[in-house]
Amino acid sequence: MSDESGTQDIPAGSPAGGPRPEPIRFFGATWVNHDNGYALRRVGAATGSLAASVASCLILRFAYEGLQIADTGSFVTVLVIAMFAICSALAFRNTWDGFGRRPDPDRQASLRGLLAIGFVGSLLAYFFRSLIEAPGEKLHREEFEAARREHEKRGARRTGNPSKKKRRR
Repeated sequence: MSDESGTQDIPAGSPAGGPRPEPIRFFGATWVNHDNGYALRRVGAATGSLAASVASCLILRFAYEGLQIADTGSFVTVLVIAMFAICSALAFRNTWDGFGRRPDPDRQASLRGLLAIGFVGSLLAYFFRSLIEAPGEKLHREEFEAARREHEKRGARRTGNPSKKKRRR
């Protein structure tokens, strides 16, 4: 598997001949030709992420009511609401950007806590991207097409058996 694109090269003599597309979570390789229930999978992914974000908001509502019952004061309540709102906005942006380019692993590790707090934003980003395409499809398609072009270039240079090549005298 290639480190950069994630596409897998198949030996030249194989029936498929060329790089294989990298599967996307919930979609497999259906994103290449939009076949085998691709549209139904997109609807399912959008519905599931929207349902999960609604359920998450209900859980956050219970947490808010718990703060009200505990009578922690308005400062703590505002602080918690601001924390979830800011972290959700940052998680949305980070997730949305992750669909267009490969994320930096070190940066992802440092943002892990923030993204966990802002999980509603990540779910909403997944929902909105599912309305447009399979999340990450554009990035995977660009990498797959680049790997395909590279494979065709490599194959075009080699013709015939080099050991049977006539030698110049």
